[in-house]
Amino acid sequence: MLIAIISDSHDNIYNIEKFLDWAEKNKIEMIIHCGDICAASVMRLFGERFNGQIYFVLGNVVSGLETLKKKSADLNNVVIYYDGVGELKIEGQRIGFCHYPDQANVMASSGEYDLVFYGHDHKPWMKTLDNGCQLINPGTLAGMFNKATFATYDTESKKIELVLVENT
Repeated sequence: MLIAIISDSHDNIYNIEKFLDWAEKNKIEMIIHCGDICAASVMRLFGERFNGQIYFVLGNVVSGLETLKKKSADLNNVVIYYDGVGELKIEGQRIGFCHYPDQANVMASSGEYDLVFYGHDHKPWMKTLDNGCQLINPGTLAGMFNKATFATYDTESKKIELVLVENT
């Protein structure tokens, strides 16, 4: 299964549309969003344009939390973890995701996950901890403070790739 991991989209519609076109063309089956989607209308755009499962965690930039919760209820392929932490088990791999780097470090150090994805600081980065857990920040889809990026993860090959939006 090919998963796209994004974060900090900050309602940049141009980059979101470009990413969604790329995701469709490249047969992405699942999206994990590590926070700062911001507006409910943008969450709806993801839900309407993407046919697979989408998992969101909330970040520190949210416009109208109650509206976001209400709109998410209308989209049966969108899951929001309101406590800020998401957990999945996919093909035997334990995946955790959140918005904040400190929280991600705690999760990755716990030994409970094979992969932990996070966002917030807009810096694409990856590290393998001594316990074997991979800690990954896909960067910022919005392209704020750094070039616009996202990551992909292939559950079969266990390969992680960073993708520059400008190259899609």
